[in-house]
Amino acid sequence: MNNYLDHYLNYLAVERGLARNTLDAYGRDLARYLEYLERQKVSGLEKITPTVVLRFLGSLKEAGLSARSRARSLAALRTFHKFMVREKLAAENPTDQIVSPKSLTALPKTLSPVDVESLLASPKGAAPLAMRDRAMLEILYATGLRVSELVSLKLGDLQLDVGYLTAFGKRSKQRIVPLGETAIGALREYLQHGRPGLEKGRGSQYLFLNRSGEGLTRQGFWKIIKRRALEAGIRQSITPHIMRHSYATHLLENGADLRSVQAMLGHAAISTTQIYTHVTRERLRKMHARSHPRG
Repeated sequence: MNNYLDHYLNYLAVERGLARNTLDAYGRDLARYLEYLERQKVSGLEKITPTVVLRFLGSLKEAGLSARSRARSLAALRTFHKFMVREKLAAENPTDQIVSPKSLTALPKTLSPVDVESLLASPKGAAPLAMRDRAMLEILYATGLRVSELVSLKLGDLQLDVGYLTAFGKRSKQRIVPLGETAIGALREYLQHGRPGLEKGRGSQYLFLNRSGEGLTRQGFWKIIKRRALEAGIRQSITPHIMRHSYATHLLENGADLRSVQAMLGHAAISTTQIYTHVTRERLRKMHARSHPRG
């Protein structure tokens, strides 16, 4: 069974070009599935029935996984078994008739515009690391990039004279994202006065560098934004993705159309972007409840 998993993950990586993070998620979900099958002494694809799959999903629920996590696992199982049928390694897909676990769509967490301003102002001073952090935070809020896209930026991805950058998203899809004047100013300051002090002659083409002159990691930026949020006095837990959510929500609240926000975020489907319209409606509802005499 592990050979089937390796074959499938290789297909996802080579033919579909999925990102490493996506591959890791598929691998974790399917490895847990295969471990369950082994414990149940289900030794071949032909022995996997819809009942077996349902019992596996039940075991996830007993383990405390949310409906959303179980739905994600089922999605991984669907595509795995579909591939097995396509490759003629199995006759049937046991997940065909299984309904995905229902879950209430959790609204993404966002920062208020005031908190965003505090966060953007938190890296103070003329030290190279402060200039780098200012530029990173300004870009994140100006573009809504994913953290993986942010740390993967290279010098050649910038077109500051015309005010945009090129981002490479999921499945290496390329998109053009506009930059605001504030973000451009922070970037120019970092490139002229901050980055040379970090580069240390290594010749790295990555835009954002760590103390050793190498490209930042996702984990490295995670620590930076956590520290800067504490310095800004922001009490709520913050992640890099919250800035992406805030970017999209604030655009819609200020009149941007949904299709434009979809394009800038790099969402393949408009339905993914529509979650932010729920956020804006929920904010209006809470404001009405607070402010209206009969709220």
